[in-house]
Amino acid sequence: MNLLRSPCDEGVISSGKSSKRSAKVMRRWTLAATILGSSMVFIDGTVVNVALPALQKNLGASVTDVQWVIEAYTLFLAALLLLGGSLGDEFGRKKIYAIGIALFALASVWCGLAPNIHQLIMARAAQGVGGALLVPGSLAIISATFGEDERGHAIGTWSGATAITTALGPLLGGWLIEHVSWRAVFFLNVPIALIVLFLIVRFVAESRDEEDAMKLDLVGAMLATISLGGIVFGLIESSRLGFHSGIVWATLAGGLLIGGAFVLVEARIKNPMMPLTLFRSRNFTGANLLTLFLYAALAGTLFFLPLNLIQVQGYSPTAAGAASLPFILIMFGLSRWSGGLVQRYGSRLPLVVGPIIAAIGFALFIRARLGGSYWTTFFPAVVVLGFGMAISVAPLTTTVMNSVRQNRAGIASGINNAVSRTAGLLAIAVLGLIMFHAFNRCLDARLNQMPLAPEVRQLLNQERINLAAIEIPNSVDAATRATIKQAIDECFVFGFRWVMTVGAALALASSLIAFVLIRSR
Repeated sequence: MNLLRSPCDEGVISSGKSSKRSAKVMRRWTLAATILGSSMVFIDGTVVNVALPALQKNLGASVTDVQWVIEAYTLFLAALLLLGGSLGDEFGRKKIYAIGIALFALASVWCGLAPNIHQLIMARAAQGVGGALLVPGSLAIISATFGEDERGHAIGTWSGATAITTALGPLLGGWLIEHVSWRAVFFLNVPIALIVLFLIVRFVAESRDEEDAMKLDLVGAMLATISLGGIVFGLIESSRLGFHSGIVWATLAGGLLIGGAFVLVEARIKNPMMPLTLFRSRNFTGANLLTLFLYAALAGTLFFLPLNLIQVQGYSPTAAGAASLPFILIMFGLSRWSGGLVQRYGSRLPLVVGPIIAAIGFALFIRARLGGSYWTTFFPAVVVLGFGMAISVAPLTTTVMNSVRQNRAGIASGINNAVSRTAGLLAIAVLGLIMFHAFNRCLDARLNQMPLAPEVRQLLNQERINLAAIEIPNSVDAATRATIKQAIDECFVFGFRWVMTVGAALALASSLIAFVLIRSR
């Protein structure tokens, strides 16, 4: 051992230590940038649901309109998610991630300033495009920044931090809606985006996929967007226009035909954004079908529960935001335990049992009625649903990743993410249709029992599209007004029960899919 070091040697050692510290700092702030950026998207995915009643009231929006507030965002996020990942691989993940953050922030400002519901819907669509650019970039940047020995810990930190922000999002959003304005929910994204952009410029290194440069599947992205848009438009607008409308049938048929064209294109082109060959794996197909059914049920719950709590049960926006907090905390708290179930029992058993428990949670929502304590009416359903989803999520992710070769894990994860978003997109349209029909059937029966003037009945019929937010004519006396209001609220609860019944059936179907298709390795 040489105990004598020259000043030059000391300088080299000092420089090496400084370089290691600098690299560690860079990685730490890079992780912070990905967490904050992803959190904006995850928060927006839940907090806007709490704002829906305020949008109906302040912008004069119908339930169909607020469906579009959710659907416009989800449509572009789901359809362009895989393209966003390819853009990052091709042109640089840092660059595309930064563009996504900037676009998301600008669209958020547009949302906050929107003077009417139609501009808000367009702004939400722009948010969806920004989200599609930044969501796949966050994990891709983490994978490129951290070595194999640190990557698992970094992804775990990202997952835990985004789960906490997602949990706090509805609570914070509800408080802002109640004490400031629904517009503040969107402006909240601006300072976060500015911090993220600073961190990106200062600390994030550029990376791209040099070995597997692939041509962008712009045709596939366009066909997917138009197909999903046509199907969703037909389903949602059928509540307003009726199924006898030629526009409804044309958009539904067009969406299905273009969806078929999308499958043909993806099967034939050299570099598809959704390689159909992955679906040759029985486990991969089963996992994605399970995702489609289970997440469809979950999306319907998250959409209609805040409307029920605020408009029917009389909860404040803050209380409504806090109502789903146990669900997210249970999923976060049990995530590590759920991962251990896969090592102990394989993925098949948890994916059979988890959705069954989730189905029980959906079924418990059927007990909902007017009034009653949150702790006895909604809390048990939220807890059981959270437990069922906690058992399901980690085994589902593991099944997706293990069903393909390691070099295809990224695209497999992207497809599963897109499937979950598509499930929510279609569920809100389909379950909204079920809600409208159940509500109208119930309201017809109740109004027919009341001695209402023809002009009052006509005004109420024109307001049906607003569901629980129906405005009762001022000419009605106080006693009749109270009777009509109770009928409206009870009919909304009747429709809510139907939605939860379908949700329970979808969850049971996802359990059956796991039992039939998925095999543990």
